[in-house]
Amino acid sequence: MEILQYHSLLSMEELPGIAETLLERCGHHPLTVAVMGKALRKEVRAEKWEKAITNLSTFATCAPGPVSYVNEKEAESTLTIFGSFEFSLEAMPGDSRRLFIALASLSWAEPVPEPCLEAVWSVLGEESLFPLIVCKLVEGSLLIKTEMDPLYLVHDMVSLYLASKADDSTGILLNEYPLDETAFICPWLLVFGKENVKKIAEERMEFLFNVLEGKQVVATLEAIVQALMASKSMSELEISRERFSRILGPRIADLISTDSLNLVAVTTEAITNIFSKSDYCNYFPSLETTAAISKLTATLEYCEENPMIQIHILIVLAKLAEFGSPGTVDKVLESIPFNQIAGLLSSGAEKWHESLFTVLNSLTKAGKSNAVERMFASGIEKTLIKLLENGSEVVQHHAIVTLKGFYEVAHTPENDFLQPSNLNVLPWQVRLRLETFVLSDRTVPHSPKPLCFEDLVYKVLDGNKNQVLQAMQDLIPIIEKSADSRVREMILHSPLVSRLSELLQSRHSDHNSIRSESAFLLMKLAFSGGEPCIKKFLDHDIVPELVKMMQCNVEELQDSAYTALHQMLFGNGGILVLDKIFKTGFVERMVQSVDSKSVKTREVNVHCILDLVELGNRSCLEQMLSLQVVEKLVKLEKITGGCGETIVGFLKGMDKCKHLSMMERRVIKQQVVRKIRASLKGHKLETQILASVDASMSEGSKGGSSRYRK
Repeated sequence: MEILQYHSLLSMEELPGIAETLLERCGHHPLTVAVMGKALRKEVRAEKWEKAITNLSTFATCAPGPVSYVNEKEAESTLTIFGSFEFSLEAMPGDSRRLFIALASLSWAEPVPEPCLEAVWSVLGEESLFPLIVCKLVEGSLLIKTEMDPLYLVHDMVSLYLASKADDSTGILLNEYPLDETAFICPWLLVFGKENVKKIAEERMEFLFNVLEGKQVVATLEAIVQALMASKSMSELEISRERFSRILGPRIADLISTDSLNLVAVTTEAITNIFSKSDYCNYFPSLETTAAISKLTATLEYCEENPMIQIHILIVLAKLAEFGSPGTVDKVLESIPFNQIAGLLSSGAEKWHESLFTVLNSLTKAGKSNAVERMFASGIEKTLIKLLENGSEVVQHHAIVTLKGFYEVAHTPENDFLQPSNLNVLPWQVRLRLETFVLSDRTVPHSPKPLCFEDLVYKVLDGNKNQVLQAMQDLIPIIEKSADSRVREMILHSPLVSRLSELLQSRHSDHNSIRSESAFLLMKLAFSGGEPCIKKFLDHDIVPELVKMMQCNVEELQDSAYTALHQMLFGNGGILVLDKIFKTGFVERMVQSVDSKSVKTREVNVHCILDLVELGNRSCLEQMLSLQVVEKLVKLEKITGGCGETIVGFLKGMDKCKHLSMMERRVIKQQVVRKIRASLKGHKLETQILASVDASMSEGSKGGSSRYRK
């Protein structure tokens, strides 16, 4: 009775006397009562209620029955509920009824994003009316809109009712409207439809691509990108991406060879959003035997006024070079307008930077010194250095990675813009990262004669505390030269690494300084010696010991352990350290430590988590999210009264991560923001922290497309 009063907006005194009869006819089922109450909102006339009861019985008789139920009573109850849906729909405007039936094609096992509902409605009617139409369904309890995000879900009984209408819905969307509309809705059904609907949508898309009618293929390609962007999770994105790549991959040569420049442009956008590394390997060789490079170059010239299209074409050309033959690399380098890239890299065009860094890194990897020399000649290096001076933190990071790639391939450029005397104009954190590969002292011999190395190792093995500490200090100059293979082999074949591992494990409080110095030496060795040293560390379980040190209650040791682990992660061979942390479950220990009462323990573990975000891949991030790392970081912000700095750092780490595609980054950031909003709901810091998060998201998505279909 209270449910009926609530949804009908009538008090007990205002309800007609026949209300009790309605409740009995509804079987006292809460959903049925709610639906009928909303259909009779503010209606006080008894005759209207009598008619509603009669109609409910009629609709229940005509409603589609459930496939199978345990007993007759359960089936009868379901028919009554279905009848209430029919009654509610009958009272709604025709547009709302059509949208609701059309939604039967979608899978409601999980919440469906609002853009998908908008796409379905765009086939049926005028897009501007969507908010009004969907509102009617929400008011009628046929749809439920989540408070935190533009996601919709339905009650289990509504889902069951919609399942009975799936064939009608598919027929409406795919058969009753022009082919242009069908071309647009198919990708959405392939991502969010029921399994049988997905198969139909996939077959229809393959037909459209085989016919290759320009306008319809363009609509399909544009819808593919939009549907992927609406994915709710990385797993959903990956499943859909693979399906689309199987459809699109074998046809890219035909699509790029068409005379339609618009189709070529849209195809490149789809490729950059859909293809993974394996897709480039599998499908791009087919472009080498066609005139794809000249066609893409012509389209590039035609689209001079549209930077977004230019960038998608540049990415495809760069990937064609990266995964093509040497002859293809030369053709691509000759066709790339490097001066144009330098112009797009200006500090005022940050929204294009992430994509341009992808282009530069692919060209550097493919063309090596030939590509880098062309970039130097066009002034790209100067432009990157300007970004180091005044770019955002994320832009500075990508500029450093790109410059590092330049100098590793082409060594030091003749113009030498990054000489030590010029670095004072850069921010200190940029100088700190640049000096490791720009300011190496070439006057120092690479192979110092290690006259006293054995003696120093002997002291570390058998000396007293003071002797060990002094020997460790004296070892630093030798370890710093371990980039030289002879010095490195001498160190790795000695018992030094094994002894340092043992010292790390010491639990005596008077050995803290030795443990700290051991971590420092290992950090130096990882930095100079690279991957061979990292492999040696893994043999002696040094990484787990450093993680354990970060959990102890001695601040000096915690700082030493994190600093060493940080250097190992970001140095040559860091991927091995990353794999060790995730495969052995130590990432779970770090995440749990975010709840620690110790401020220092929280601090070093949060820093390390942010490092893992920056260096990880899709699988790493999914594992961290499953451990509720976002919720724990939000909890930390609430406890410490923060302004969202840690959460924003998490989002920026994803922006810096080079192992995520642009589409993956967009989807997982949306997933993280949903978790942040849910965790902050109702808290006093909600507004303040969400403002920081929204600002970060806005900065990170400047290059994203917000294009709508109509």
